[in-house]
Amino acid sequence: MSGIGQLGFNLMTRVLTVSHQPGQQDAIMQALKTIGMHAEPMSATAAATAPFVLDSTIEGAQLTQYRIENMDCPTEERLIRNKLEGLAGVVQLDFNLMNRVLGVHHRLESQASVLAALKAIGMQAEPLRTDAPANADDADASPLKSAQKILLVVSGLTAAAAEALAWSSHSDSSPLVIALAIISIVTGGLPTLRKGWIALKTFTLNINFLMSLAVFGAVAIGQWPEAAMVIFLFAVAELIESLSLNRARNAVHGLMQLTPETASMQSPDGSWPVVPTDSVPVGALFRVKPGERIPLDGVVKVGESTVNQAPITGESMPVDKRVGDTVYAGTINQQGLLDVEVTANSGGSTLSRIVRVIQETQGNQAPTQRFVDKFAHYYTPAVVAIAVLVAVVPPLAFSAPFAEWLYKALVMLVIACPCALVISTPVTVVSGLTAATRRGILIKGGEFLEAGHKLKAIAVDKTGTLTQGQPGVTSVKPFGDFTPEQLLLLAASLNAHSDHPLARAIVKAGPPEVALKPVTGFEALPGRGVKGQIDGVTYYLGNHRLMEELGRCSPQIESVLDLLEVQAQTAVVLSSEQATLGVIAIADVLRPNVPRVINALNNLGVATVMLTGDNAKTAKRIAELVGIAEFKGELLPEDKLTEVKQLQSKYGTVGMVGDGVNDAPALAQAQIGFAMGAAGSDTAIETADVALMDDDLGKLPVFIELSRATRRILMQNIAVALGIKVLFFAMALGGVATLWMAVFADVGASMLVMFNGLRLLGFKRQV
Repeated sequence: MSGIGQLGFNLMTRVLTVSHQPGQQDAIMQALKTIGMHAEPMSATAAATAPFVLDSTIEGAQLTQYRIENMDCPTEERLIRNKLEGLAGVVQLDFNLMNRVLGVHHRLESQASVLAALKAIGMQAEPLRTDAPANADDADASPLKSAQKILLVVSGLTAAAAEALAWSSHSDSSPLVIALAIISIVTGGLPTLRKGWIALKTFTLNINFLMSLAVFGAVAIGQWPEAAMVIFLFAVAELIESLSLNRARNAVHGLMQLTPETASMQSPDGSWPVVPTDSVPVGALFRVKPGERIPLDGVVKVGESTVNQAPITGESMPVDKRVGDTVYAGTINQQGLLDVEVTANSGGSTLSRIVRVIQETQGNQAPTQRFVDKFAHYYTPAVVAIAVLVAVVPPLAFSAPFAEWLYKALVMLVIACPCALVISTPVTVVSGLTAATRRGILIKGGEFLEAGHKLKAIAVDKTGTLTQGQPGVTSVKPFGDFTPEQLLLLAASLNAHSDHPLARAIVKAGPPEVALKPVTGFEALPGRGVKGQIDGVTYYLGNHRLMEELGRCSPQIESVLDLLEVQAQTAVVLSSEQATLGVIAIADVLRPNVPRVINALNNLGVATVMLTGDNAKTAKRIAELVGIAEFKGELLPEDKLTEVKQLQSKYGTVGMVGDGVNDAPALAQAQIGFAMGAAGSDTAIETADVALMDDDLGKLPVFIELSRATRRILMQNIAVALGIKVLFFAMALGGVATLWMAVFADVGASMLVMFNGLRLLGFKRQV
């Protein structure tokens, strides 16, 4: 439109910003209305503060989900698209082939028209409840019923008998051979022929149509045994493919089985009856015995134990749990009896949210998958056109035998189906996502799993990422005859009732609470420290300023304090009325595996840069300790954003690891944002590109290696699928390939790429 300048889109907040000449607002509103966009003008302030509302539906449309048991691969997806996309009231379709779920965004009062349209193309759809898990029944879904198995056996036996009889009698068209072939085709091929007819009616070039065409073509030229064998082999191929896909589905389904169906909940009379997990409310107490799985997220109220958290966080070692600690549904209580207060119901547990994210992720296509689908969209019609030319041109132009060239064309049609090419990408991506989840890495989509192989640099926050985000005692230096244990006992006793972070760090490093000494005459000294009497002796615990006021400073103490200041550590000094007893150093504690992680990233060729809001001295000290060469300190959130942009211009693909709100702009700017502290955090799980469970930075190199392995397998699968097809096209033109060989090639390609993709489920670190 004339007079319109720049357009700015904020899809997260659904805000469109239009730079335009004065007086054009009404025209803009009308233009938007004509394309179905109902716009409401906003002030600049309102637009800037518009809240983000998570909503999976399209404005003005309802979302209905259907489970379709016979929707297995892109063949069915294209058939459904052709049937539903032109249906009045249907706005958008979402496909989750791995879970056999179709999402229909619509403006319909009744589902009847959608169900009827699906039934017309042989899709038996069942509406899903909005609260039903997307793959609740998949693990028990049998790919083939008993009656179908019997018919398939009959089809195979009669096809083999027809081949044997034709070979011995040197006749492919004798009455007995034809009868055996017809029995084989009817018992094993009717589902395929029915689907082929539906595909023809809907103008869909899929494998069922191509296979049906090949069978009728073989019959037309008198190749009855081959027609029977082709349809039987294809039915077997469908069965094998279904079994392979079920394995990928069940890998995710296994996560859902980690949570017990029942829990021992405390009743008002104090007993512990066993009740369904779904019925346990937030705030209730449940009991977990040694060896049992924990049914719900909660906080330990009574007892101590060790818990295997590997299913949720990927930790290799059990974690000690005591009163006040958090436990997660699906983890295993190993030793003691625990009474736990529920903090989230079964649908809101960390495990449930992880499974929900994986299910939603499976419906989103990765870049390679989008490319392959687009390629296949043009590839199949092109190959069919070539096959038609192969069948028609030589007989008409060169008087070549029609039956011979028609046969060659039929072979080309069978091998033309892009199923192997198309199915390889979702199987590989889902296997990679599942392998990551098993290792405590929650990836929000195939896009980020694929992008990981391109990472050249990773920016890391300091506090809460490289460090634990809370102060801890790093060293204790006593003077005179005092031991470190004696110094900590006195300091912890003085700080026992303080909530100051430094005080809590000292108490945590000291002896158990029961061993602390009673303090009398306690007094807080604002801005300096505390004082109190223990066993009749007055002690002072505080900073450098307090020691100067007391006249306790000496060259020895000053040298210790200066050294700690250079190291960006906080010094707390303990003194009596007569002498200085020692110095306790406190700093934000480094995560123990960080130097090893930085070294692993360097070995992978990924540069690391530390970005922190902390002072330059602290930044330098931490960077030196962990082995990071490049660092920036005293950065505001917008400064971190600028630094990430500069890294992108230098390296290309950049990741950002952070744990706080102040990291959000930089996380959004990076190609991949990694969130720390994801276990139990709604925000981290739902907003991060990649969530590192259990605050474990060691999962970073694992993610990169898994991404690279996924990329390698995707490229291998594309090369194998296309390579086999090119080879058989050449063999078909040379008259070497037969129809049953073409079926084997198509099936073999599909099996190869699927099993190659499933290898990721057993992924192991290489570095």
